[in-house]
Amino acid sequence: MSNNYKDNMPISAKKFMEEFRRYQKGSVSRRHFMGVTGLGTAMAVMGAAVPSLMPKTTHAAGNLSDRMVLATWPNYHNPKTLENFTALTGVNIQANVFGSNEEMLAKMQAGAGGVDVMENTNYTFTTYVELGLLTVLDLSRIPNYDASTQNPKFAEASTVNGKVYGVCKNWGTTGFVVNSNNVKSDPKSHKDFFDVTMGAGSGHTILHDYQLTTIGAALCALGYSFNSIDPGELAKAEKLLIDSKPHLFAITSDYQPGLRSGDAWMSLCWVGDGKQLNTDMPEMKYVVASDGGELWSDFYSIPADAPSPDTSYAFINYMMDPENQVLDAEAHGYPTSDSRVSAMQPESVRTDPILYPAKELFDGLEFGAAHTLTDPIRAEVMARFKAA
Repeated sequence: MSNNYKDNMPISAKKFMEEFRRYQKGSVSRRHFMGVTGLGTAMAVMGAAVPSLMPKTTHAAGNLSDRMVLATWPNYHNPKTLENFTALTGVNIQANVFGSNEEMLAKMQAGAGGVDVMENTNYTFTTYVELGLLTVLDLSRIPNYDASTQNPKFAEASTVNGKVYGVCKNWGTTGFVVNSNNVKSDPKSHKDFFDVTMGAGSGHTILHDYQLTTIGAALCALGYSFNSIDPGELAKAEKLLIDSKPHLFAITSDYQPGLRSGDAWMSLCWVGDGKQLNTDMPEMKYVVASDGGELWSDFYSIPADAPSPDTSYAFINYMMDPENQVLDAEAHGYPTSDSRVSAMQPESVRTDPILYPAKELFDGLEFGAAHTLTDPIRAEVMARFKAA
């Protein structure tokens, strides 16, 4: 095996082991290690054949299964990241995509089983913990996670009664996206959004199949809190939603296909999707609404009945490697709570106004509240809206 890093001369066994030990300790990056040793793609072969040789920065120690089930969201990973994990460990990933935290919670409560890693949202943790559905994380098994580099504003939600149940994957905003080629009025608020939906944009709007954001958008349009559970306010939000329903293109949380085809002109939208759409179709404008909306953070967590905790920890540790987070973000576009990752990203990412909105808009956003997840009135409003 030749060393392409310097002069194509073979690397000595002694030099190889020195670099390997540096990599094991995390003192050099994977890119450096591959370059110096000339391993390149052979690294993946070695990992698949002899996982025990791989350094701690790749995966946590333990007996890994040959399959892992990941409960995740639409368009939320770079396929390359997941493929690299499989190449390094031999673990094949089955991604189960959910449309809402309510759907994910219901499946877990029903004893769906088989899920190794979940990607649940900040406001769900107290409910999951009360129901005994999550594992308390042993952070020593996630050496790539560094609590000191995390922004507590986004990372602290997974700590319940002093115990950590999740490590932060990403954070973001929930606004809406507009095809500016078709919608000329430049909507800035949720009120504008519904006005266009029932006016010039009739037949071309998508609302989420997700009570938190759909009901929250209607509440904000009426001047109420995104998280309101006031019966009177929810009744008015329900009327707005039902009035808008004949003008909708679809009710779905997987809204990119409709927008990309041109059939839909507007949709409620998570910021990563907004960034993906804007990158591919510059006419797609992501809007953080001037009348409020959602601020959120998502986490990697392990179900209490995870079939292979060793595999769960291996995957989470792999995903917490800053280089892997950077690679993942190149596809999904969501902001990170990890300062190590931000420092590795281009200046154009760190200052992107889609990802990091103006302070006056950012300050008007609310984290989802735990009570919204299980509030029966909000559940009934959403059910009646969908059935109308």
